[in-house]
Amino acid sequence: MHIIALRLHPQQDLKAELENFVRVQGIEAACIVTCVGSLTQAMLRFASQPDGTLLEGKFEILSLTGVMSKHGSHYHMAIADTTGRTLGGHVMPGCLIYTTAEIIIGVLPHLRFWRELDPITTYRELAIDSIESKEMP
Repeated sequence: MHIIALRLHPQQDLKAELENFVRVQGIEAACIVTCVGSLTQAMLRFASQPDGTLLEGKFEILSLTGVMSKHGSHYHMAIADTTGRTLGGHVMPGCLIYTTAEIIIGVLPHLRFWRELDPITTYRELAIDSIESKEMP
């Protein structure tokens, strides 16, 4: 695994920046190792809900997990509000950075991730290939 550190700044969109990062770097397969930071708004899709829910206020990012690829990524996040109430769900566009997001990404050089339709779930799910060694992004 090759490790990359990334810092996002105030008002950047978390998902948009991560998607842009993997595209520009040409990353075939990676994962979020850890993330700490804060948001002024979060857009999360909760379990079994068809749409995202917009949350406004100040939130601490407690956890960000995900698999990343220029072919499609998938992220989940847990956040805490000013009372410590914790919520989590699928990361949607619209999660805006408050002060920072300090993200450690693990690039997996021998794998390629993409998303393909799963006939059972009917969602685009993770597909994995093993690839020959290549230069790290």
